[in-house]
Amino acid sequence: MIRPLVSLLLLPLLFSAPAPARPVSYAGGWTLIEESDRQVSSALVHYTPSPSWSIGLRAETNRDGDFAIYSVHPTFLAKRWFGGDYQGNLYLHGGIGRATGINGNSQDDATAVYGGIMADWETRSLFIGYRSRYLEAGNFGDQFMHAARFGFAPYEGDSGDLHTWLMLEIDHRPEDQKPLAATPLVRFFKGPLLLELGYNLTVNQPLLNFTYRL
Repeated sequence: MIRPLVSLLLLPLLFSAPAPARPVSYAGGWTLIEESDRQVSSALVHYTPSPSWSIGLRAETNRDGDFAIYSVHPTFLAKRWFGGDYQGNLYLHGGIGRATGINGNSQDDATAVYGGIMADWETRSLFIGYRSRYLEAGNFGDQFMHAARFGFAPYEGDSGDLHTWLMLEIDHRPEDQKPLAATPLVRFFKGPLLLELGYNLTVNQPLLNFTYRL
């Protein structure tokens, strides 16, 4: 009963208008995003038709469950706040696609549906972020995770400079053997390229994320 209800609640995230950095780029822009965490590695290529939403194709590998998901992945900018020295964003993201077994996992393919929110608030020297996702993948199971990130910039660069952020991410996965994990990381970005390097102290695993805007 719970799974069908959650799926219905996620449908507006997938197919309604409005609703992220940024998973939503400038109008007409393409973006390549690679992400990894202690459970999933993924690659997303998306196109931004307008400043309020993007649409892309996402491939991810779940290393714990030995399955992969290939999905259509829309993201919507739900709200943006501007202040004298800060900016905040709230995004809705989701996807629908196919889950298939890998590495000897012989389970039948299944429909996969997921959705969640992403939010951030930042000044030129401080950053706070949050993200969540609920996944339902049929016989491959369902999963929930959410994570908070805190960071600061040791210096304030000008436009076009190399920018550096020192960050700490705390993620929570209720069904995992180690529900809480901590990952210190450093973020660099310059022009269209963003790179993150970190290390998960809980499961002793490196982190590498990058974003490139075409």
